[in-house]
Amino acid sequence: MKTNLNKVELIGFAGMDIKIQEFKKGSKVARFSLGTSEGFKNKLGEWVNATAWHRIVLWNENADKAEKAVKRGLPISITGRLCYRFYESQNGEKRMIVEILADNLEMVA
Repeated sequence: MKTNLNKVELIGFAGMDIKIQEFKKGSKVARFSLGTSEGFKNKLGEWVNATAWHRIVLWNENADKAEKAVKRGLPISITGRLCYRFYESQNGEKRMIVEILADNLEMVA
């Protein structure tokens, strides 16, 4: 039995309108950022809100669904998995990008 131990579930707000890229062989990818926030008290007892930004990537049918629904500021729920991409910058530095490959996207009421 194969088990998926890489699962992410997030609810947040779209930080930007979706960007779509279509390829010659017919596949499509959609990308947007999702902001999640949390509130906590700092050492002085003051409430602080912190926002984390996540790169969301959807392919093909999921990209089609996202293209129609995702607009900046709308609340969204996604389920997917973490994906790490590595590349070398123009000045030779090794870099890493963390993305969430979303399997499911739902609008939150």
